[in-house]
Amino acid sequence: MFIKASVLIALAVAVAARPETPSYSPSAHPAPSYSPPSPSYNAPTHDVPAQYNTQYVVNDEYSGNNYGHQENRDGYNTQGTYYVQLPDGRLQKVTYYVDGESGYVAEVTYEGEAQYPAYQPAPSTSYQPAPSPSYA
Repeated sequence: MFIKASVLIALAVAVAARPETPSYSPSAHPAPSYSPPSPSYNAPTHDVPAQYNTQYVVNDEYSGNNYGHQENRDGYNTQGTYYVQLPDGRLQKVTYYVDGESGYVAEVTYEGEAQYPAYQPAPSTSYQPAPSPSYA
């Protein structure tokens, strides 16, 4: 009898010591929320339409590089020109404009005549060892 009572007491103590099982209820836990931080500086505004005029020119006689670009922009209207010296001697020129409704519209023209010089192979080179010194 003593053993039965000991087992019953041990079983009662074990049941009493058992932790409560939490029940989950979605309404008991609010949904996480996120709001992005606001900038601590004055963010730039884009209310003012873009306005600029820019250009560059490269003309290097030694290397033969000859190209450039010029562009004006006022709000949504942009116009400009760029050009490049082609290997055949012509100058390729692109004149363009862009506005909000028509998109990019370009006209390509060429100045000069294409030149194709006759092929002339490079002179052949052959290795000739230097003469050995003579000790007389």
